[in-house]
Amino acid sequence: MVVPAVAQQAQPAGNPQSTPPAATQPSSPSASMANTDKEGFWGHMNPFARKKWVHKRIDPINDRLTELDQVNAKNAKDIQDVDSRAQAGIHQAQSTADAANQVATEAGAKAKNANDIAQGASGHVDQLNSTVSGLDQYRQVTEADVAFRSGSPVLSANAKKQLDDLAATLAGHQGYILEMDAHSPARGAAGIQNSQRLAQSVERYLVTEHQIPVYRMHYVALGNAQVATSGDEDTKPVRTSSVHVRLMENSLAAHESTSPHGVASSTGAERP
Repeated sequence: MVVPAVAQQAQPAGNPQSTPPAATQPSSPSASMANTDKEGFWGHMNPFARKKWVHKRIDPINDRLTELDQVNAKNAKDIQDVDSRAQAGIHQAQSTADAANQVATEAGAKAKNANDIAQGASGHVDQLNSTVSGLDQYRQVTEADVAFRSGSPVLSANAKKQLDDLAATLAGHQGYILEMDAHSPARGAAGIQNSQRLAQSVERYLVTEHQIPVYRMHYVALGNAQVATSGDEDTKPVRTSSVHVRLMENSLAAHESTSPHGVASSTGAERP
């Protein structure tokens, strides 16, 4: 180890290998500053960033940011205005819908009321039609055979009782008529005249004793004309003087008053 060190020290000073090349020598501070002056710290030929130069570069950016802030503020205001108008429109639409719903509800109630009235009117019309159609439709309620002795028009006690019982069923009733057909065994005109006197005798008694209106009684004098009895199609000859009285009632009387149904007839029969 001593030998190499001594040999290294013994080398001559003039040996070109012992002298470092100039390229390997460190650069001086002035050279470094020269390079810095050429390139600059902030760029080419700008050794130092001056305040005016910085503002010149930053002001456009600040202006752009300010413009963007204004645009954002305007957009936010527009959005707020649109939202306010939308909320107002929604509120108005909701109010209109509520009002329309209320009107529709009232209209539905009125329609239901009108429908109920129409149904009631229809029922009254049907009832009225039934009543009108039945005004001229009479049905037999009861009947009585009033007999006379030897063609005399004088009423017997039994005949008067039959007429009294019949008149008692008519108290307070309307819509009825009394049909009477008078019979006499006499032939020809004598029989017709005699049967007419019998019917007039019955009619006179009901008017004077029971105040039955004349317009409710109708009679026909048949004399000795042969007629078929109820439930029998065969005609029978007239053998006694009599007046057959039938109480007829229409539908109007059935609606307005209690009908004298089920009254026993003077012949012992009972009509439905």
